[in-house]
Amino acid sequence: MTIAYLINQYPKVSHSFIRREIAGVEACGIRVARFSIRSCSTELVDEADKLELEQTRVVLGRGMVGLLFGLLSVAVTKPIRFLQTLWLMLRLGWCSEQGVLRYLAYLAEACVLLGWFADSGVTHVHAHFGTNSTTVAMLCRALGGPPYSFTVHGPEEFDKVKALALAEKVERAAFVVTVSSFGKSQLYRWCAPKQWSKIHVIHCGVDDGFLAQPPVAVPAEPRLVCVGRLCEQKGQLLLLEAVHQLATEGLRFKLVLVGDGPLRAEIKALIARLGLQEYVEIIGWASNSEVRQHILASRVMVLPSFAEGLPVGLMEALALGRPVISTYVAGIPELVKPGVCGWLVPPGSVEALTAAMRAALQLPVEQLEQMGRAGAEQIAQRHDAAVEASKLVALFQSSVENSQNQAIEIPPDVNYAPASIPLGATDA
Repeated sequence: MTIAYLINQYPKVSHSFIRREIAGVEACGIRVARFSIRSCSTELVDEADKLELEQTRVVLGRGMVGLLFGLLSVAVTKPIRFLQTLWLMLRLGWCSEQGVLRYLAYLAEACVLLGWFADSGVTHVHAHFGTNSTTVAMLCRALGGPPYSFTVHGPEEFDKVKALALAEKVERAAFVVTVSSFGKSQLYRWCAPKQWSKIHVIHCGVDDGFLAQPPVAVPAEPRLVCVGRLCEQKGQLLLLEAVHQLATEGLRFKLVLVGDGPLRAEIKALIARLGLQEYVEIIGWASNSEVRQHILASRVMVLPSFAEGLPVGLMEALALGRPVISTYVAGIPELVKPGVCGWLVPPGSVEALTAAMRAALQLPVEQLEQMGRAGAEQIAQRHDAAVEASKLVALFQSSVENSQNQAIEIPPDVNYAPASIPLGATDA
């Protein structure tokens, strides 16, 4: 059995949880073929990501000529399937924000992948995020490709349910994974009850690089860390307002921002405007080992998000025995128990965030370590990447078995791609 993983950008700095999941699937004896729509190779800093890049085929690496050739090859060799899928593409494109031309590109990508999947012996496709990668997987399936499943993370999928045709993607999928009970409830909102049985909660997780770390004492130094992409939804601008308030009160401490993103320039400008240069440091993207060191050097991790799925950064901090401060958003309350392993505050509340940070800076180290131990135990029980991957493997095996049983009743002329079609002859 060969499972194809399809992601819009892979490997990516902020998608280490996908890399861990793939490693867990492979540890169960399943062959995984990696496919990415586009590359972000210039951003990679972790050696593990660079190794993943060497194993990943990039669809847009084919160029315009390769995409057009793939499209025309499928149109000629599978005209009925192609026309049916073309109509599906037009219907989806008309209802989307991107428009029909973008969806035509998705169809061309699906045609290229149709050949690549056949060449690789792919029996099932799993996409991460219910956005364009799942759109391509669905179009490929409509062309006669392998069954697909996908993992919904949020918040983007839940912000644009109709534009993304999320309900149709669920209906056409073999099964659907979500990373939290909150995410499952949101899919229940938009999907027919008869589809609910195919929706499963499988958590993102951390690996032994975090789970097997020997305990490190919480430092006495008043240092906080925020790990995450520098963007609107992570709330770093609000975090700086809280830092300014605490600095005005006379507290001495340091906040380290680990990550990068579109708000970096605005965050730097606000740091200068508020005179917080001695209080805040921006590190940029860091490798897994560097992230671990920054977390361990801090008393608490802070992530005041406005919108989320279930942040892996919080899992990493808890696994390393560090309490966290975050918000009552999406799946976060399923991860962070207030007073047990951290603090939760209303999203958007500077006052509540400031109070939680003040408490974290003033709390005795012994209490912080007690909270850290409670968090580490919870992560080990519910967010072990290897354990969660084994649950996903069981779903893959069930899907492949069901597909093989159904194939007995399907005429042979609808097999998804004859090996003689050279769509995947050129590697990315």
